[in-house]
Amino acid sequence: MRFATPLTPGTLLKRYKRFLVDVQLDDGTAITAHCPNTGAMLTCSAPGSRVCLSRSDNPTRKYPHTLEMVAEGNSWVGVNTARTNSLVTEAILGGDIGEFAEAVSVAREVTTSRGTRLDLLVAGNEGSTYVEVKNCSLAIDGCAMFPDAVTSRGTKHLEELMRLAAAGEGAAVFFLVMRMDATRFAPARAIDPTYGEALVRACRSGVRALAYQAQVTPQGIEVVGRLPVEL
Repeated sequence: MRFATPLTPGTLLKRYKRFLVDVQLDDGTAITAHCPNTGAMLTCSAPGSRVCLSRSDNPTRKYPHTLEMVAEGNSWVGVNTARTNSLVTEAILGGDIGEFAEAVSVAREVTTSRGTRLDLLVAGNEGSTYVEVKNCSLAIDGCAMFPDAVTSRGTKHLEELMRLAAAGEGAAVFFLVMRMDATRFAPARAIDPTYGEALVRACRSGVRALAYQAQVTPQGIEVVGRLPVEL
């Protein structure tokens, strides 16, 4: 995925009220931008960090700028979770995900039971797989981890995937690691032990856990390879 227009660089002043960030642009202007990430953004929200923003032409938006990425160490970290499903869909249809090499179509936001939707339904010549996609921005000591905050919704999705697997359906959870300074993936048990235990149960029940890494730059975001999953 390439950004249609150049991103605006700046320096993060603070994140607050969950969905807002104050940023000082390189020309000295201070603005408030939308933060499209509901997580804690651990390790990628420190004041003083370099950031890049996109800008919407929608005249009804109160805050036209959106936080896209934050620099952490030598890596850009993608924090716009609204892009994650599209990035994974693009990678699947582009043949970049080995587990879905035979994919012929991808449906989005698929209802699987009353009150529950999963992100993708990947159809191939040998059957279909329901996929729940997670944006992973947290990494500590080279290990990418999810979640970065307690997520009962995430656990609910794993339970739904287990139900589908038990019914004979293909099921997978896909962690898109949006930074290049990680060499492996593991559940963040110290943050949400319930989710970590559910992920282990899901894998034992036939749900596949996949972790792929994305290279994030101000020019675009590209899925570049698989990371080992350590349960």
